[in-house]
This record gives sequence, C-alpha cells and structure tokens, in this order.
Amino acid sequence: MAQNFPRNALGFIAGVGVDPQDSDDLRTRKVLLVYMILAGMVLLILWAALYLVFGELPAALTLFAHAAVMLVSLSLYSQRRISYYVLRISQRLLALIVPFVLTISLGGFANSSSFIVWALIAPLGTALFGEPLEKFLRWSAVYLLLVFLVGVLQPFLPPVTHLPPVLVTTLFALNVGGASALVLAMIYYFVSQRNLAFRLLRDEQEKAENLLLNILPREIAAILKSENHIIAEQFSGASVMFADVVGFTPLSAKMTPVAIVELLDEIFSHFDSLVEKYNLEKIKTIGDCYMAAAGVPRPQPDHARLLACAALDMRDYVTSREFNGHRLSLRIGLNSGPVVAGVIGRKKFIYDLWGDAVNTASRMETQAAVGVIQITRNTYDLIKDEFVCQPRGLLSVKGKGEMEVWHVMGMKRNGNRI
Repeated sequence: MAQNFPRNALGFIAGVGVDPQDSDDLRTRKVLLVYMILAGMVLLILWAALYLVFGELPAALTLFAHAAVMLVSLSLYSQRRISYYVLRISQRLLALIVPFVLTISLGGFANSSSFIVWALIAPLGTALFGEPLEKFLRWSAVYLLLVFLVGVLQPFLPPVTHLPPVLVTTLFALNVGGASALVLAMIYYFVSQRNLAFRLLRDEQEKAENLLLNILPREIAAILKSENHIIAEQFSGASVMFADVVGFTPLSAKMTPVAIVELLDEIFSHFDSLVEKYNLEKIKTIGDCYMAAAGVPRPQPDHARLLACAALDMRDYVTSREFNGHRLSLRIGLNSGPVVAGVIGRKKFIYDLWGDAVNTASRMETQAAVGVIQITRNTYDLIKDEFVCQPRGLLSVKGKGEMEVWHVMGMKRNGNRI
C-alpha cells in the first residue's frame, strides 16, 4: 500500500479538474497547470522559510500568502467552484504581482536578488497554454512595465535588508538561474514541438503525395500541385487495353463480399505490378474490368509492344493458377491510335482517356473469345514482327462495321518481353 501511495497521489493530482469531455490537449494542459501550481507552492514555501530565518518578515509573509492563495485556488478548482480559465488567469496575475511586491519590499533589484525575473512565468504561460499571440504580447508588456517601475522606484526604496551579502548573491544566482532554466526549457519545448509539427507535416505531405500518385500519373500530379487549369492532351500514338474476368458476375453471386474483394484485389494487384514493370499507365478498374494504356502520359515509340507484353503476362498469370478454388479466364482487347487524355472532376478526379481508339479497344475485349487477346490492325501492324498473331478474319464491331482482327498467341522466339 505504501509503495503505491506516490502513484495513487500522482493519479489523483492528474485528475483534478479534468472533465471526461475534455480533449486530449485540454486534459494535458489542465494537468500541467496543476503540477505547476504544486511545484510553485513548494518553491514559495522554501523561499519564505529562508526569508523568515533571516528576519525578512514582510517578504516571508508575502510568499507564504502567495502559497496559501495558490492552495485555496487549487482546492476550489478541484471542487469545480472556479473554472480552469479563472484558475489559470488568477495564477498568472499572482505570478506578476507577487514578484513585483516582493522586489519593492526588499529594496529593489539588488536586495531582492532580482526576484522580479520570476514574473516571466506570466507571459511564458500564455505561450505554454497555447493562447493567441496578442495575449502573449499584452502580458509581456505588463511584465516589462513592472520591471520599469521597479527601476523608477529604485532610488526611493530602503537599501538595507537583514540578508547577508553572501546569501543575496546566492539567491541572485538561484533566481536568475531558475528563471533562465525556465526560459530555456520553454524554448526547447517550443522548438521540439515545432520540429515535431514539421515532421508530422512532412509525413502527411508524403502520404498525400503517395495517395495522389496512386490516383494520377506522376507527371499529371506534378501539374495539379502547381497549376489550376484543365489538363487535356492529344497523343497521336498510344495503345489501350481492356482486360475482363470472364464469368465473374455469376461467380460473385456465390461468394461473400469479402471474398469478392479479396479475389479482385489479388488479380488487380498483380496487374498493377505488371503495369509498373512495363512502364505503362493504369487508367482505372470498372467492376471486374481492368483498363491500362501505353504511350500516355509519357510518349513511348514501342507502346503497342509493351502493352502486348503485359497482356500476355496477365493472361498467363490468371490461367496458370486458382483463385479461392476457382479457375478463371480473361478476355483482353487491344487497340492503338490517337487518344485524348486528361483529368476530369474537382474532388474525386480521375485521369482518363477518350477517343475512337479507346472505344474500339473496349469493343475488342467485349467481343473477344474466352482466354483470347484480340487486337485490331492498328495494333497488329505495330507488333507483327515480334509477336505470333493469328488472323481471325472480319469481325462486326458495333459502331465500326466489319474490322480485321487478330489474336495474340505469344512472342516470337527472338522476342523479349522486357
């Protein structure tokens, strides 16, 4: 029981005046104020006892009275008879007035061993408890005014005290040293808080930037951060791919929501790695359909080859394994040609592509056979020297009429996917 007493006492003190509805920041400041009052009472009593021993009764009584007022204020605060605001302001006023009165009663700066410096607690308290700059300046002005008044009254104050010179010098060192230590501690606290704030700000900026880069291409993200205008570009040569999981809708009807998301996340996360491997650009996912492009927003002379390589890897990845006990297949469509790329939206914005080349790539996917990578002549002409492409004749494409299509079977022996 005796061993737990200090811990129980500190816990009780920390709870004085704290309300369950207080924020963490306010609770911390309330606890700090209580501890500061208790520490101040101890120092005041020690200083008062010292002055009493050497016959400085007015100074001793002043300090004892200050400690008593602090104790009464703390008691009223613990009983909710005065608010945190009243307690804070009253202690700050005492911190200004008592050092001034004591300095006057002891005969000025020298005889009081510069006790007036302890009045610095008042303006420093405004900063410590997060009050506005205007209040700090006002309290600082009052402190400087009191110091100035002591200087004005100094010639009219009795120069003799009962304190021996050695004690006066010792107290001077303690007062100046103690106040200086307090100021240095405050400076260190604020510098550390500033550094912490900057570090947290940098961390949040990095998180925000990484999140932005997960949504937009790096080049587009850089423009959005520095400029505020519509982003739209025309690319004369690009390739677009749509990859759709075959039979996913009836399959998903038999799965739990978590299982559905886990399955798509496993597949599309691998597709994301392939997009990064081949320096492509993921445009978006539409349900169980994955859209990617090459040649935007970075022009690439081999855009069709890179996208065809990625398509083969995607097909092989899905067909070579089971997902939650299910065998899956893809339909993939590719097309090449001019596209318009840009950012739409103001809040949940997206980098997207438009144009006939995009629509045709989508048609190649929706009208492809299961497990097939279907391409148009535009893409075939760009990759025929490196890939084995099987002609499939004419395909009636909605909105386009009949089009020649090919199926990409694989790479030729001299081909290299990287």
